Amino acid sequence: MKKILKFKVLLLAVISLGFFLNSCEDDTSVFTVTETQAITLADLPFTMIELDASNPGNPAITFNWNEADFGQQASENYRVIVSSDDAFTNPIIATSVVGTTSATLSVNELNSAAGLAGLPPFTFNTLYVKVESSIGTQNGLPVSSNTINFEVQPFFNYVFEDFYLVGNGTSADWNNNNNNPPLFRDAENGNLYSYTGFFTKGGGGFDDGRFKILELRGQWQPQWGTATAEGSDDIEASGDIAGNPGTQADDPGRFGVASDGYYTFTINFSSNTYTMNTFNDAGAATFTSMTLQGSGVGSDTAFTQSSFDTHLWFINSVNLQPGDLQVMTNAGSSWAGSTSFSGVATEGGGSIPVVVQDDYEVWFNDLTGDYIMIPLNL
Repeated sequence: MKKILKFKVLLLAVISLGFFLNSCEDDTSVFTVTETQAITLADLPFTMIELDASNPGNPAITFNWNEADFGQQASENYRVIVSSDDAFTNPIIATSVVGTTSATLSVNELNSAAGLAGLPPFTFNTLYVKVESSIGTQNGLPVSSNTINFEVQPFFNYVFEDFYLVGNGTSADWNNNNNNPPLFRDAENGNLYSYTGFFTKGGGGFDDGRFKILELRGQWQPQWGTATAEGSDDIEASGDIAGNPGTQADDPGRFGVASDGYYTFTINFSSNTYTMNTFNDAGAATFTSMTLQGSGVGSDTAFTQSSFDTHLWFINSVNLQPGDLQVMTNAGSSWAGSTSFSGVATEGGGSIPVVVQDDYEVWFNDLTGDYIMIPLNL
């Protein structure tokens, strides 16, 4: 009986050991992908296309290519990339698709992509196109196709963003639709804005002399301010910016000034930083009138002088057409820059170009020569 019992115990131990060893085997599946061969973007059946602004939602162009092969049964990602040069110095993603080998752009989408790539409106220029294939949520193993090109004539595409002051340190007070002055956009860096002018401390309290930045008059969001929460937002000469909804869901803190005076406020949307520095206006020329003149305006149009800041001038609406502009002062001096939509004018400068007809809001700062022309309908 003892021998039989020992045999049964030994057999049970062997079976248990086998089960344990089997359960410890690594049965992990290995998911392997390989880099695909470059896909081929098909040639287009035309060489030129003129975009029609009256039908922006109509299909404009369809791109076709063969399927990428990453060695796995998984949906591939494709990005249609355009540029104004074949080196793709400034690549613009026109559209992205998953699991399909074609993409159609509407008139508006193609026009927007061409404008962002830097093609000027109303003239035919070459647009270069390629398709980048990748796999996974992180767009792994990207491979670019061949490049094709065609001539395209975009209609006008206003690609800039405009920003406006609001707050009790400014002429608008806390009214989001009170002829709020715009910031002046740098002509070379579309993410850099500044405003030189008068700010007031008002009653002198902690909540006085404050302001924020709005993207649209008449709407409180999107709005930009300091990264410090309101109530704890001490007045600082520089710091980080925050935005609702640009960086967060709640409203940002407030910029501010410690006393009445002239300041230069600068905000950089690339680095999300700001500076606020005093500006010495001593000795600045005083003008009593300003007039917008030139072939770009039908007839000489007078600016309105701000009652809050006598160095700030504006025209709420004036129809401009392709041509040149100058700002003429009551002293007989002519001021102009060389860049459309925004820039810095100098006395005796060339002429401000108007590239597309529309009704414009025009602002001019005689302290700095900053000007901005905001189309109202484009």
